[in-house]
Amino acid sequence: MTPDLMARTMREIIEPTVSGMAARGTPYRGVLFAGLMLTEGGPKLIEYNARFGDPETQVLMLRLKSDLVDLLHATATGALAGKTAEWRPETALTVVMATRGYPGSYGKGSEIRNAESLDDENVHVFHAGTRRDGARLLANGGRVLNVTALGADVAEAQERAYQAVDGIDWPEGFCRRDIGWRALSR
Repeated sequence: MTPDLMARTMREIIEPTVSGMAARGTPYRGVLFAGLMLTEGGPKLIEYNARFGDPETQVLMLRLKSDLVDLLHATATGALAGKTAEWRPETALTVVMATRGYPGSYGKGSEIRNAESLDDENVHVFHAGTRRDGARLLANGGRVLNVTALGADVAEAQERAYQAVDGIDWPEGFCRRDIGWRALSR
């Protein structure tokens, strides 16, 4: 999303929705996740969800400098006016690791090794479909891990994310290897 595209999305989609809800007496207070599709004619709304998106939110969490709990509490209590979220300037990118077969049929219970040793100041592995069996970490769903990395730009974030992916020992897992390609081609 370029700054111009974000401004257009806010102007044409988000602000009219929020204003319309307030005008009909149902002002919105909470998380509003907009699922969008970028078309030649501009951004188009696919859906709204009243929850954080996954992995869409995870890519933002490494950049958020503000206290998320403080922002959520202020939202819930109507005290958000005057508060702003502070963001790290780096670029973040998330690579989803899924169980082979996803989105079709896939098995559960394959062991994942080394996923938890990769976290540092620039990389975090979010668990989406895992479970514990003693000390073992097992896949328990289709989309299983979200490997998120920060970088000075998209190329560096992508490189760090894929380095982390490559450090995970999970033969039954896979990921797309083209995440970020549109941003890199710009």
